[in-house]
Amino acid sequence: MIIQGGNRLSGEVTIGGAKNSTVALIPAAILADTPVQFDTVPDILDVHNLMIILKSMNVKSEFSHGVLDIDPTQIIEAELPSKAIKSLRASYYFMGSLLGRFHRATLTFPGGDNIGPRPIDQHLKAFKALGATVSENGGTVHLEAQNGLHGARIFMDMVSVGATINAILAAVRAEGTTVIENAAREPEIIDLATFLNNMGAKIRGVGTDTIRITGVNTLQSMNTHTIIADRIESGTYLSLAAALGDGVMIHNVIPEHLESFTSKMIEMGVDLQIDSDRIFVPKTTRFKPIHVKTMPYPGFATDLQQPLTPLMSLAEGDSVIVDTIYPKRVKHVPELQKMGMQIEAHDGTIVVKHTATLHGANVSAGEIRAGAALTIAGLMADGTTVINNAGNILRGYDRIVWKLNRLHANVSIEDDSSVKIG
Repeated sequence: MIIQGGNRLSGEVTIGGAKNSTVALIPAAILADTPVQFDTVPDILDVHNLMIILKSMNVKSEFSHGVLDIDPTQIIEAELPSKAIKSLRASYYFMGSLLGRFHRATLTFPGGDNIGPRPIDQHLKAFKALGATVSENGGTVHLEAQNGLHGARIFMDMVSVGATINAILAAVRAEGTTVIENAAREPEIIDLATFLNNMGAKIRGVGTDTIRITGVNTLQSMNTHTIIADRIESGTYLSLAAALGDGVMIHNVIPEHLESFTSKMIEMGVDLQIDSDRIFVPKTTRFKPIHVKTMPYPGFATDLQQPLTPLMSLAEGDSVIVDTIYPKRVKHVPELQKMGMQIEAHDGTIVVKHTATLHGANVSAGEIRAGAALTIAGLMADGTTVINNAGNILRGYDRIVWKLNRLHANVSIEDDSSVKIG
């Protein structure tokens, strides 16, 4: 990604469907006994990778203009393509949905962002509770429930979005009642449950820390499921608009999902004008330093600490970030230092000092949200910034180049063979 920095931004931008919903909804679609349709699907690399995985199971899918059609009625059991699995951590949701559909699944250990340890022991513990045997062999996980899956009480040792979603996918067609305690409460989990319930599932309590699921024999889609707006994309554009906007309107936002984030921006001195489904970010010239501590939802999202760092560098004083979820999520720090940002990371704490000017540099996006931070910094900087591994940004941000250029940015993608999108 090549960014010519220094342009002030203005205009409007529309947020796409939530990446973290989409990557769970697509694997969930194979639990249906009918074709499924999703609307407001983001055009991101992860969606195209998930479609490759579906194809390997003889599940047809078509994607155009934000609408994704999936037909699982001719599904077969097959080995999943390891390349697509390895590039995409969320492919592990096929463990839960394949277990729910066929009572067995074999998956190579998934890849995705490298932001410190994210073990899948909570997922495997949930599958075992539901009656599956688990064997691991050199990065491959094999799950089998010879006598079918049955309802169980599952207590999550730690709040895990991935494990909560996988437990729901496995339990939704299991016999009997499953209770998931200490469940994650993220909006994307509610979105998944809404989709499943509309097909006849019986899931209650999503959005609280106790979810109850009564298993059903069949799931049948009767209508199109519209994916919720992406709160991480929303927060990224809010930060961007505050840092170098002359007035930016952000459409298709769910303000309730962003309260922990917008309250921090208001604390910084940004006079956000928040409507029911849009937020206007006025031109802001003075920023106050803040302290941020990431927490499970409804706390401040770990995915939003990096996109906020460039804005923090404009504050008059030291801002502090403590990431309690992924303390090692600091890949962006040395890259931002190359651009002249006064930022340091020690023992899970990031300190961002006031930085008068940033300059263009040759940097690398180690993961999706680090890439978002570098994109914002590049737009703020004098000169040209080249972001290598920009495929990581395209994995998570719907049509980002087009959206930024519509706001009067100057951004382009130099295509190399490893970056394919759309």
